Amino acid sequence: MQLGFVRGVTTNPTLMAKARGRPREIIRELCLHSTGPVFYQVTAATPAEREREALEFFALAPDRVVLKIPAATVNLALVARLRERAVPCAATAVFAAHQALAAAEAGAHYVIPYVSRATRLAGDGLRLVRELREAIRASGRPVRILAASIKSPAEAVAALVAGADDLTLPLDVLLALGDHRLSDAAIAEFDAALGRRD
Repeated sequence: MQLGFVRGVTTNPTLMAKARGRPREIIRELCLHSTGPVFYQVTAATPAEREREALEFFALAPDRVVLKIPAATVNLALVARLRERAVPCAATAVFAAHQALAAAEAGAHYVIPYVSRATRLAGDGLRLVRELREAIRASGRPVRILAASIKSPAEAVAALVAGADDLTLPLDVLLALGDHRLSDAAIAEFDAALGRRD
């Protein structure tokens, strides 16, 4: 958050497992540090258990927590029920425009495509983002595309140009966004002109 251009935090089950803490405490702490939304992905085995889990985590910070629900027909009814309770949801692991359309109709606030993974497994992650943008536009629903699985600053920009509203980036990509080798060279020249040395 201290970088000045980060607006929120996303988590997933893999990252939560690496954090080595109780998920509720991790989400609570992230909410203290984030100025924007904090995304938590439900992991319970059954729809009823996923709903209970979603409500428990939403209650940690109702003004901050967004629930990530894996994109699957079986989960869309959960998205709709949570919408009725004013709980914001993101359909995650979206790999096709028809999934985004169904999620939008169910009331999802966000859809999350995995850009780099879609390129690796299906051929073109940026085309997927463009297709999601068109499907959402056709639906008339106010759904945001939160592009994930971004592996470089160039891919981040390309995802935005393709139609993503938001990006979720790993720390190394976040840290690389403000840098460029030619900028480094120019800064070194300025320092040399001022007589500064490393």
